[in-house]
Amino acid sequence: MNLENLVIVGSGCAGLTAAIYGARANLSPLVIEGIQPGGQLTTTSHVENFPGFPKGIGGFELMSNMRLQAEQFGTRFLSATVERANLRRKELFCGDVSIRGKAIIIATGASPRLLNIPGEREFFGGKGVSVCATCDGIFFKDREVAVIGGGDSACEEAIFLTHFCSKVYLIHRRDQLRASKIMADRLRANPKIEILWNSVLREICGREKVTSLRLTTEKREWELPCNAVFLAIGHSPNTQIFEGQVECDGEGYIKGEGVRTSLDGIFVAGDCCDCHYRQAITASAMGAMAAITAERYLYE
Repeated sequence: MNLENLVIVGSGCAGLTAAIYGARANLSPLVIEGIQPGGQLTTTSHVENFPGFPKGIGGFELMSNMRLQAEQFGTRFLSATVERANLRRKELFCGDVSIRGKAIIIATGASPRLLNIPGEREFFGGKGVSVCATCDGIFFKDREVAVIGGGDSACEEAIFLTHFCSKVYLIHRRDQLRASKIMADRLRANPKIEILWNSVLREICGREKVTSLRLTTEKREWELPCNAVFLAIGHSPNTQIFEGQVECDGEGYIKGEGVRTSLDGIFVAGDCCDCHYRQAITASAMGAMAAITAERYLYE
């Protein structure tokens, strides 16, 4: 069994920023990279809202730079996935390998819920399918786009997109919104938004990029011309292996006081605990906070 000063689970913005700060504090952190090294941002073709890059930067390039920076300060990386954990003992199991940490930072992120329909994965990442209006909305200025969903997140995405897009369709499979009244009222009051009730997205169509959506209702099937579709049907935090060990909310997001969890020496950062912002910069900020807090914990 290996005993480490600081173990970071996850290698997205939160995990790698925590690694940079932990390494600079001479903690020699070990990052367990997980199933998708670099996290969700590696699938984003162009990032325009991360400070310091006025012309933007590719998501894969940004995460590669973060990894290199962490490595240069002394971070070590393990290409593995945590399959089970005993957080009270600060013990993680990656296959036959058992790792204990004096402190652990959980930065496992969250995964967007997808529809698993034709065209969804083919056009994901810069080709017209997105799960983040804040990230990608600007690329569709003066275009017609669609948002899938009926909750607060879908309404927020649709309203945000009206700042850039000429028209926004909100496509909802039911006849009423699940969103709060105030959010639903704002949506209905926006002249750029048209709600398509009782409509189900069956296929995302196009060649090199999205050009239309195939929709069905009880009575008909048709194609809606548009340039992009934003999926706003929720996220699932990647916290299943920690269930029952650390306090989570009803959706599975890890709860904490700042970056401290309900367990001593276990810290959290990024989208696995943040269901509101889900931005690269906020995940990085939490990663820095978690590493600084872990350092103080270890030296108390």
